[in-house]
Amino acid sequence: MAPVTPRFEAALAARAWTPETNGLRKERLPAHEIFGINTFGLSEMKVRIPKEAYRNLLATIQSGEVLDISVADAVAMAMKEWALERGATHYTHWFQPLTGLTAEKHDSFLSPSDGGRAITEFSGRELIQGEPDASSLPSGGLRTTFEARGYTAWDPTSPAFLVDGPGGATLCIPTAYSSWAGDALDQKIPLLRSILALNDQTVRALKVFGVETVQVRSTLGAEQEFFLVDQEFFYRRPDLMTSGRTLFGAPPPKGQEMEDHYFGSIPDRVLEFMQEVEDELYRFGVPIKTRHNEVAPGQFEMAPLYEDANVAADHQQLVMATLRRVARRFGLVCLLHEKPFAGVNGSGKHLNWSFATDSQNLLEPGETPHENIQFLFFCTAVLVAVERHQDLLRAAIAFAGNDHRLGANEAPPAIISVFLGDQLTDIFEQIAEAGSAKSSKEGGILGLGVKVLPNLPKHAGDRNRTSPFAFTGNKFEFRALGASQSISFPATVLNTIVAEAVDELTTKLEARIEAGDDLNEGLRAVLAEVVPGVRRIIFNGDGYSEAWHEEAERRGLLNLPSTLDALPLLVKEKNAQLFDKYRVLSRRELESRYEISLGQYFHMINIEGETSAEMAATLFLPAAVRYLNELLEVCGRSKEVGIRTTGVTRLAKEIAAQVDELESSLEVLRKGNAELGGDDVGSKAVHMRENIIPAMGKVRDVVDRLERLIPDDLRNLPSYREMLFVK
Repeated sequence: MAPVTPRFEAALAARAWTPETNGLRKERLPAHEIFGINTFGLSEMKVRIPKEAYRNLLATIQSGEVLDISVADAVAMAMKEWALERGATHYTHWFQPLTGLTAEKHDSFLSPSDGGRAITEFSGRELIQGEPDASSLPSGGLRTTFEARGYTAWDPTSPAFLVDGPGGATLCIPTAYSSWAGDALDQKIPLLRSILALNDQTVRALKVFGVETVQVRSTLGAEQEFFLVDQEFFYRRPDLMTSGRTLFGAPPPKGQEMEDHYFGSIPDRVLEFMQEVEDELYRFGVPIKTRHNEVAPGQFEMAPLYEDANVAADHQQLVMATLRRVARRFGLVCLLHEKPFAGVNGSGKHLNWSFATDSQNLLEPGETPHENIQFLFFCTAVLVAVERHQDLLRAAIAFAGNDHRLGANEAPPAIISVFLGDQLTDIFEQIAEAGSAKSSKEGGILGLGVKVLPNLPKHAGDRNRTSPFAFTGNKFEFRALGASQSISFPATVLNTIVAEAVDELTTKLEARIEAGDDLNEGLRAVLAEVVPGVRRIIFNGDGYSEAWHEEAERRGLLNLPSTLDALPLLVKEKNAQLFDKYRVLSRRELESRYEISLGQYFHMINIEGETSAEMAATLFLPAAVRYLNELLEVCGRSKEVGIRTTGVTRLAKEIAAQVDELESSLEVLRKGNAELGGDDVGSKAVHMRENIIPAMGKVRDVVDRLERLIPDDLRNLPSYREMLFVK
């Protein structure tokens, strides 16, 4: 009997895993009973803090009023009592540094008292401000390591929540994070600033339309794609452990060609995992709505309803953390990398974005959009924003992981364009050609030809899954985000560029009205002036086609295929002026993000390069040499007894040639890894793109060919076939 290799042991462990053997079968409570029970939201505050304090807090949350310290004391007392009742032992100011992840430092509620005893304490000042230091987190030059003060500030607009752990719960308080000098060192501060900018300009615009409103909110909903692999496979793949993706792997005989995984029946183990994730997220008040199999085998998606932007950004971080944490309970590892497996679809994160008052979505077109002048105004503002700042939108989703998927079959192209659908495109064409729109295309009824099936209302336009920025009925879907990234900065960009466009269109409209036009006449004139200039950004066709690339070039649209093509545009003068004007990011803060993004790109590719060289030298090359030695032994013994081994000899020569090719390619990669490419982070990043990525590609090409030849018992790494299909 052939020996059982570690690779087969991993497959056996994965196959034998069951919830019963791991004690995970449990009774589940109805979703409506557990929703939000681990959050200290308004309903909990209302019954726990004095009425006057609650009214003042509500004014802060809903209208942006300054928070009084006495209110903070009342909230802190109630929050502590609630957390202790739920088993909390510690609290933490939970924040989002510029790593794209979250950070926390835990403090105990316990304080020593006289007589060798202890009491639990938590004051308003401790709630409002923390000092976690966190000086080693990336700052992009905003502070040095020896400048240790870093402050966290309570964000009352996002509810605190409890995270249950084996030793007790931790109270997590969403906070902003800044330097001692007041520079934003996190994702939350710029997002909150951009929400304020959008609010200010939109409230001003609505007044022109005769609408008095207190607050305008940006709303977000992020669809999250991810892969699941058995942890037995994960821990036997050094590339997955260090890079989050496979740096080697021959395509399996069956990948996603049959498309039988897509929207198929969810495997039992995965379904139980998803239900557990939903339960935890419901407890945090995250409104998870959908779940399904995605296109690639082993790929899945979960998505929430959309919420206020700031809360949605916090919730999205909780979604990613919960997916990772819960997966381990089921013997799985959740991969959020944009391209964990070559040859099958990668993972994105579609960001649904809109803005609204308390009573209406400002991107709701209604039944007759051509007559909805308010909708046309705000929709035009979005078109103006995207057309002018396509560079900024592209830079907002630029990082090493996303370079693997943009422009491929599962993701929109790197060319930013807007899909409007037939109905809205027709309306804007009417405006561009005639100065106003007279009609709206109607959808009609879709008959399916079977009496027992209902006639369905047919929308006036189809959807376009190849568009990076698509109108989807009452919101825009920014489809180009990568699965692993925070949604905060793309949302910050969207809010800011639309705030600018609303500001400019409002100024034009006000000038028309002051000149004697009524509202309708003034708006027609403004739209007739502006809409022709945004026509080039509207595209409803196939974004994957070569014809579109040629057409986009003729239109003068940017085509920025890689991170290093897009990132420098982040700090262009027009973008620095934009963020500075609306007080979203200072020049120092903007430049810091550019520096951090360059550094992250360099480090990610450098880690991949070092991992690739190590795996090729210590795993694949020795396996190929051992197999070559076995073949040569067969050839030698066969010659002794006069047996012809033409096939074995031919195979030995092929393996020997590929071993030589691998060693040669590996030497180039080793040399590139050692050089690093220069002294500054910019030149290092360029070296990664120009030298390390091509060198890794050549090493991989040889290794993947060898994988098809080397016997299973010599290949101890799990293959694509196992990782993608064993669930």
